[in-house]
Amino acid sequence: MNVDFRETVGHCMQRDLEGVSEDTCAVNAASLMAARRIGSLVVYPAGQEPQDPHIIGLISETDLIRQVMAKGLTAGGTTVGQIMASPLLSIPSDRMMLDASHFMEKHGIRHLCVSEGEKIVGLISVRDLVKHFVYAEQGPIRDLDDVYRPLSVLMRRDIETIDREATLIMVAKRMAEKRIGALMVTQAGEMMGIVTERDLLQKGLAHNEDPAQVRVGSVMTHTLIDIDINRTVHDASDLMAEKNIRHLPVTENRTIVGIVSVRDLVRMISVRDRPRFLSQQS
Repeated sequence: MNVDFRETVGHCMQRDLEGVSEDTCAVNAASLMAARRIGSLVVYPAGQEPQDPHIIGLISETDLIRQVMAKGLTAGGTTVGQIMASPLLSIPSDRMMLDASHFMEKHGIRHLCVSEGEKIVGLISVRDLVKHFVYAEQGPIRDLDDVYRPLSVLMRRDIETIDREATLIMVAKRMAEKRIGALMVTQAGEMMGIVTERDLLQKGLAHNEDPAQVRVGSVMTHTLIDIDINRTVHDASDLMAEKNIRHLPVTENRTIVGIVSVRDLVRMISVRDRPRFLSQQS
């Protein structure tokens, strides 16, 4: 695949946007995300006519976990309008994909609306960014091809864990506190699984489960998908895309030594491109 790393956001964005009204309850928004296997929804004003769409906000898995579950709010009694990201952050469609990586890194977000004039015309996600740069023949990720053990450069070695008997609300609070999207789950001190924001949403929030009663052991992913530290960034990205996951434990001699995420890849892209980006801002 021949990809130009300097392509614009408009060439790579998702044009078909799933949305909900601002008066939709959080549990219904979570159910829609789970059913569509997506990580965000655009938000429309209550009572808006379908033929005249006007987007006023964006809601993501992270918003639902941090703003509803972690705060102990009821998913059935909280509306999307109460927790959505608004005013809406967007990037013009003619900006480079590299610029989108800086914007996401600066604001700590995984989804970004794309605009043309005053109109929102699409959406770009961290997965779109990573896929784009992994397949580009030049650019920040290709610069790592000659780096010894590039995954060791990208991964986080400080692995956050939680016991399998912890409740979902405890997991959500830890994720919100640490501003992360996954925790390794332990039993008797041994890592035996992983729990992600997606697990909390699809197996808890979407079913209106009481997060103070459900144990993380019942929603975690038991079969760990991992990658050896000697594999490439391309391998890691392909594996995450194939398995539809955003977090990947990294192993050395079959022992977990770190964890890498799609957000870590975007952060690396942003850091390596920062000199160019800053020079254009001055």
